Amino acid sequence: MRAEAQNNVEKIEKSLDLLRQRMGWETAQHRLEEFNARVEDPNLWDDPAAAQKLMRDRQALVDSMDTYTGMKQELDDQVELIELGEMEEDEEVIAEAETALRALVERAAKKELEALLDGETDANDSFLEIKSGAGGTEACDWAQMLARMYVRWAEKRGFEVELQEETPGTEAGIKSVTYQIKGHNAYGWLKSESGTHRLVRISPFGKGTRETSFAAVGAYPVIDDNIEIEVNPSEIRVDTYRSSGAGGQHVNTTDSAVRITHIPTGIVVTSSEKSQHQNRDIAMKALKSRLYQMELDRRNAEVNALHEAKGDAGWGNQIRSYVLQPYQMVKDLRTGFETADTSGVLDGDLDGLMAATLALNVAGKSRAEATAED
Repeated sequence: MRAEAQNNVEKIEKSLDLLRQRMGWETAQHRLEEFNARVEDPNLWDDPAAAQKLMRDRQALVDSMDTYTGMKQELDDQVELIELGEMEEDEEVIAEAETALRALVERAAKKELEALLDGETDANDSFLEIKSGAGGTEACDWAQMLARMYVRWAEKRGFEVELQEETPGTEAGIKSVTYQIKGHNAYGWLKSESGTHRLVRISPFGKGTRETSFAAVGAYPVIDDNIEIEVNPSEIRVDTYRSSGAGGQHVNTTDSAVRITHIPTGIVVTSSEKSQHQNRDIAMKALKSRLYQMELDRRNAEVNALHEAKGDAGWGNQIRSYVLQPYQMVKDLRTGFETADTSGVLDGDLDGLMAATLALNVAGKSRAEATAED
């Protein structure tokens, strides 16, 4: 077998090994049999929420098993074709099999990354908040650049992006913006982005000096209807106000925007892009999302440093640096992952950065579980 083909076979086998580990292949068939037995229970739908979760879990296991067995069979088939082609000295057969292996490498790598997204709410939609930090107008402009970056990333993945709230900067950019990103595993991917992002560049506002700006990013899972989060009405304050656009121009003539403050935690959520009734529903959903995220952080402190990592949007708290001058480099300070393709990253090419953080989190989770067992 030629060197390239052998290298691709090894890459695929590595990805398949990870898929086996993540799904627990040794017990997968037994778990599927247990799922099937429970599905046949005539009382299953007495509890619709539990039944829906069971069906989702079963389907996820079936999909994982089918993905693994399908790719494993395809790998075996292509290796067999190459060996046959070499025996018969048929270059056309060998070339076709090698092309198929290249495509399988990409598919296996994609599935390998998706296998890392197995957290309790990783499959959910996500709220994404971006707030300008230290740096004044420069920071507001940086927050808008980040907003564009994440919107482009979401669009490339086929996710739906819905604007929830936006507060423009005084001179340029935005002070804050909140999106709801809708798509399978949206939160699983975006959770790695929570924290402070630092930009170094020559000021575009006529100063001609090198400036450092900061912005804070926060990702929170949209909570499924079957997950109950209780919010005591006496612990929230609801304010309505007029939604305003850039320059303070009113885009609504009624007080349709809604701000909800959760008094015990100080969490504030807003929505201003819909009717007052819709904005209230959206804001309440966002509040529940934040409260649920706080609970997840409490229960998974060893492996989920979302709020601890976020900190203030300023010096000493950044998770990632984007340097445009005097050289070009994006570097994640948690993983050490770096790339000189700054324009690509700012245009939404974030998968490499996200994947490195996901892999680091999985490794940390594995170490924490091993320590707990000891």
